[in-house]
Amino acid sequence: MMKNLLSTAALCIFLASCYQPERECEKYKTGTFKFTYEVDGVEKEGKFARSEDYSVDYYENKIDSATVRWFNDCEFVLQDIHSKTAIHYKIISTTDSSYTFEYKSAVKDPNKKLVVKTGTAIKIN
Repeated sequence: MMKNLLSTAALCIFLASCYQPERECEKYKTGTFKFTYEVDGVEKEGKFARSEDYSVDYYENKIDSATVRWFNDCEFVLQDIHSKTAIHYKIISTTDSSYTFEYKSAVKDPNKKLVVKTGTAIKIN
């Protein structure tokens, strides 16, 4: 009985470790997207348009531009044109109309804890 239980548990762990979320990142390299974000507990919606080389963000009646540098089909860095702030993005899963991503500062600061956040972008064009 115990041996069967251990065998079943081992099989479940093995099968779970083989699962890879769908990642068809190529179709999300360019386009127009919307996303939600939170500021002081209030959920807001933004929009951005991304080409191979640039991203333009529209949020809170502001427009912000950044350069895009792709490492591979699923990872890129956005560097703000004005402030030079750089954010590293990694697409971790995709669906037929959206992608989920992780993002963090691309510049490591030894005095600050690295914070990794997640978000979802929905392709609208």
